[in-house]
Amino acid sequence: MTNKAEIERAAALITRADGLVIAAGAGMGVDSGLPDFRGNAGFWRAYPALAVEGTGFMDIASPTAFRNNPRRTWGFYGHRLALYRDTAPHAGYDMLRRWGEAMPQGYFVFTSNVDGHFQRAGFDPLRIDECHGAVERLQCLEPCSPALWPAADVEPIVDMARCELLGPLPACPHCGAIARPNILMFDDWDWVSEPRDMQVVRRQSWLDKVRRPVVIEIGAGLNVPTVRHFSDRVVLQHGGSRIRINPNDSAPGGVPGIGIAAGALQTLAAIDALLARSRA
Repeated sequence: MTNKAEIERAAALITRADGLVIAAGAGMGVDSGLPDFRGNAGFWRAYPALAVEGTGFMDIASPTAFRNNPRRTWGFYGHRLALYRDTAPHAGYDMLRRWGEAMPQGYFVFTSNVDGHFQRAGFDPLRIDECHGAVERLQCLEPCSPALWPAADVEPIVDMARCELLGPLPACPHCGAIARPNILMFDDWDWVSEPRDMQVVRRQSWLDKVRRPVVIEIGAGLNVPTVRHFSDRVVLQHGGSRIRINPNDSAPGGVPGIGIAAGALQTLAAIDALLARSRA
């Protein structure tokens, strides 16, 4: 169980803030039932067909993999697309949204997750910055143009024993080349970044208005520390404090705030209960 004093301190930081920054990594989705890849060992448990041949996450999550073996790579991304669609965001999303909506300046989300679960949980799409893109948007692998289109028509059926997509490969409607998710991959020079560029502008405009932000950083690991670096910058450049929630790497770091060594839903529920009692 989480420490009572930590929960009380977190609730106090939230109460004093005029804006909520939600900085979410892969650990945010664990309580929804999504896998959290921690090195190749965890990745290979989820994709045993890739373990057999020694293909790691960085190997498959790349444009080169799409070019070398598109059916295998779409097997991986098609499975993830279906998994994200079939998984409901846990109750912690709703708690965060309610806290943010109650603040004078509202909230903004910064997430490395590509699952679209913040949108599904009712967050305003104009208040979300998806730094690695989104699996529900597609682009041309080449790319032949900066055009993007929704993946709504892609209903992947995957042979998990081989990690291969069955049926036709998604194709670019403009040139007929292979389509790929609009996700920033490893060694990716062809990612169409325009949607994310607009998200950055909106996020920075919002941050410029906030005077006492509280950053709730959830499930952000050290392997790809994009979310951690972002939350550092917000506190150092805009003031405020950070609540870092992570079961393994919870040290608060060199910025004001606290670290809580626990999972997302457990911690958010404890804070929510305390906030509810304080309002009663």
